[in-house]
Amino acid sequence: MSRTVYVNGDYLPEEDAKISIFDRSFLMADGVYEVTSVLGGKLIDFAGHAKRLERSLNELDMQKPDAFDDLLEIHRELVRANDITDGMIYLQVSRGSAGDRDFAYPSADVKPTLVLFTQNKPGMADSPMAQKGLKIISIEDQRWGRRDIKTVQLLYPSMGKMMAKAAGCDDAWMVEDGAVTEGTSNNAYIVKGDTIVTRHLGTEILHGITRAAVLRFAREAQMKVEERSFTIEEAQDADEAFITSASMFVMPVVEIDGTAVGTGTPGSVAGRLREIYLDESRKVAV
Repeated sequence: MSRTVYVNGDYLPEEDAKISIFDRSFLMADGVYEVTSVLGGKLIDFAGHAKRLERSLNELDMQKPDAFDDLLEIHRELVRANDITDGMIYLQVSRGSAGDRDFAYPSADVKPTLVLFTQNKPGMADSPMAQKGLKIISIEDQRWGRRDIKTVQLLYPSMGKMMAKAAGCDDAWMVEDGAVTEGTSNNAYIVKGDTIVTRHLGTEILHGITRAAVLRFAREAQMKVEERSFTIEEAQDADEAFITSASMFVMPVVEIDGTAVGTGTPGSVAGRLREIYLDESRKVAV
């Protein structure tokens, strides 16, 4: 049975979903996206994802799709239509299609393209990797400068994941001017003593929705948080390391460039933050 997807106002079987070959997301990577997790049939951090989507659109001078105010209901309908208990909903907005290829933006009467689809991930919150931990490598950060905008320009992060796979690891942390920026699809953290350290917000990293929630929960739990740059060497010498993302929640990192972090096993801070995040997020899920 095929999935039901959403394309520009219509719910369709996935095999019937089509957009123009002139769509600017295809030709220019001129689009933005969000991924919202579903646990127990409910949406996690939906309001944060919607707010960041609006920011991304504004930063790129891109029109909101006509259905912007209906996005919550569209998400819920896709969850229902596809019988999703645990999984993800991918949303993408592009500047649309003017019917030909041109570097210049199309006129204002060209409507944005809006598509959404689901991914079914049973037991997503019970990933065995949370007990095992991730092994990562470091790579040079070669992305464009506006990483705070969640665009569909994901070629280099994809290449980074393949570099990690070739090295027998799970993911990569990117490094710029000697400091870690973020993972290929996640924010990066270390723990030293009683302090959680993660890079400060700026144009160099994505302003993670899960990041914001986890840091808020950490402070509420009286954990010390420091937002600053750190190096790979500092991470290798840390007591713990972990990542956060909408699809992996809080996930421990146990090895960086072949060096064990701490004891080489998932640490207590990452484990506690994962537990808090999942418990608190489920309480307010929509």
